[in-house]
Amino acid sequence: MGQPSLFFFKGYMKALKVAARVIPIPRPTLFAGADSTEQLCEAIGLMNLGKLLIVTDQPLVDVGIVEKVEAHLSRFGVSFVRYASVTPDPTYPMAEEGRDMYFREQCAGILAIGGGSPMDCAKVIAARVTNKKSIRKLAGILRVWRTPAPLFVIPTTAGTGSEVTVAAVISDPFTHQKTPLMDPKLVPMMAALDPVLMTGLPPHITAATGMDALTHAVEAYLSVNATTETDGYANAAIKLISQNLVSAYKDGQSLKVRLNMAMASYYAGLAFTKASLGYTHAIAHNLGAKYGTPHGLANALALPHVLRFSLPSATSRMADLAHMAGVGDATWDDATNAHAFVTYIVSLQDALSLPKTLAEIQTSDVAIIAKNAIQEAKWNYPVPRYATQKECEQMIEKIMA
Repeated sequence: MGQPSLFFFKGYMKALKVAARVIPIPRPTLFAGADSTEQLCEAIGLMNLGKLLIVTDQPLVDVGIVEKVEAHLSRFGVSFVRYASVTPDPTYPMAEEGRDMYFREQCAGILAIGGGSPMDCAKVIAARVTNKKSIRKLAGILRVWRTPAPLFVIPTTAGTGSEVTVAAVISDPFTHQKTPLMDPKLVPMMAALDPVLMTGLPPHITAATGMDALTHAVEAYLSVNATTETDGYANAAIKLISQNLVSAYKDGQSLKVRLNMAMASYYAGLAFTKASLGYTHAIAHNLGAKYGTPHGLANALALPHVLRFSLPSATSRMADLAHMAGVGDATWDDATNAHAFVTYIVSLQDALSLPKTLAEIQTSDVAIIAKNAIQEAKWNYPVPRYATQKECEQMIEKIMA
């Protein structure tokens, strides 16, 4: 049997678009602001669930953020046990280890504290608690049959939007590929967007996570499956990021700037949850899986090249992006505005001191990275322009050192 045709994949994407509009996607109860962590902990206490499994990473423990959250939980009568072994790009064994602790400690819910890695790992743990299927069998679209364990999240970065998305990405330790679980049941029950917890973020992490949020919004807006609703969220996210990201990078102590970035990440998450993503993420996921490249940095590397590739099929929409970012001009035609947006992305890389090449990429790896990215995009992303193997390789080659 031959490979599915491009016509087949476009039909598949149309089916996903219908599904996104028909299948209800829940949203977490949201607390936002300087006292939002305390509000979330109080709400958890009022629910009287029982012991929580806190899923986080050791660096957040080391800087005292986890201890501050735990103090709030204790004050509201919530007992907990800590699983702090999550690393960037969490793997199947980490989620299984967390699940084992959940049962061993007789937990009744999960609280994720951290960036995308702890939140994604917590989502997978929550799904595994109630589903007997392996992670490998849960991976894919709408395969989480049973409602996961109660899940609460406190993001400490403004980038992934995982607090509101239907997705969790986890790495298969055998194939070294990132595998997504995508199901509305993975959306957390409650989330706190607390700018106080983000003021200590190092500039380079602020930059990378901010570019992740920006990429979510951009790819959602350029998606063939974009709707009026997702366009609105993408618009809000891009405006907030263009007005606040550089400020957050230069001086991250402003609670207003940090909250604006947190809300931008949240809006971008709402946008791509329904509209989906594109080749930037497909390439970034595979750079992360192959070389351990931080996800936000990988997005920043690939974004301008994917935009240039997509421009002929998305000129008008990219012109809109220029206006959202404040770099467009009403007197210019769409093509000029679209190019201005690409130029803006490159200038943002410079303003945030982000690299434009990745030394780890080996010539011998380019073909397989491109192949995997193309497969990911075909099955998941309704992009405005599909790439051939050669075209995808060319995009990757542009970020080689």
